[in-house]
Amino acid sequence: MGSETPSSNTAAAGPMPDQTLAYFLQKGSIKEPNAADIQWYHAANSKHKITEALRDRTQMIEADVLLRGRDPKEPVMAHPPHDDSDITLREWLEMVGNSDKGIKLDFKSLDAVVESMALLDKVRHRLKGPVWLNADILPGPGGTATPLDAQAFLQAVATKEGDTLSLGWTTGWSPNKDNPGYSWEMVQQMEEVCKNLTQQVTFPVRAALLPQSFFQFQWLLRQSDRYTLTIWTGQSDVLNVEDLLPYRQSFSKSRIYYDLLENQISKFKSLPGYTLSQ
Repeated sequence: MGSETPSSNTAAAGPMPDQTLAYFLQKGSIKEPNAADIQWYHAANSKHKITEALRDRTQMIEADVLLRGRDPKEPVMAHPPHDDSDITLREWLEMVGNSDKGIKLDFKSLDAVVESMALLDKVRHRLKGPVWLNADILPGPGGTATPLDAQAFLQAVATKEGDTLSLGWTTGWSPNKDNPGYSWEMVQQMEEVCKNLTQQVTFPVRAALLPQSFFQFQWLLRQSDRYTLTIWTGQSDVLNVEDLLPYRQSFSKSRIYYDLLENQISKFKSLPGYTLSQ
């Protein structure tokens, strides 16, 4: 599952109250501070999908933001290779403002971030739920995409204490191949970026790459009680949910979110070892 952890002068502290879990606990949509009980709606990048997301039982809505590829160039909800959609970020935020759900904005390009934050600030007084701001800011295992510039992204988004920063690595996964996990250099580089931040930070990590990365993430979570993991999976990834049990059993259940396919999270929760959480 990895190698020995490097030395650290940081003591493993109990996690600080997670603002996202605290919100949904107070709201009554979860019964205990168990991040696995948070449900996600993915890629709400159209009028139809955001309408559906606002009506379903999920607590968090994820959508992708980039700058429209034609005039007028403004932030729209789209995922590459698409560069346009039938809904702008302005319209999307107006719809979300009428709900009590949390949102996760996944930025695919740096040029959309500053304008998007300005739009977000205009509706913050209406937003009830948590706000997560996501970008891949460092190269990771198998990653071929170019990460967003870490300092430029943080400078653009790190002005609001209440937001959760979701900071990840570019990754790749291929079948019938020995896919590498997250290296010590990768997690130490991320800690260097995040150590002086004051916001809560979640690290989106690819589920299929976790079995060989346990000690790396054990070390990373020990560096700050502001840190959590958000485990996600690619549509074509081969995932053995049993491989996630060491994480479930070794870390507080308040510190790992599971952004998995519905059949995967159901199977995971049915495993005998699932209940042996901290």
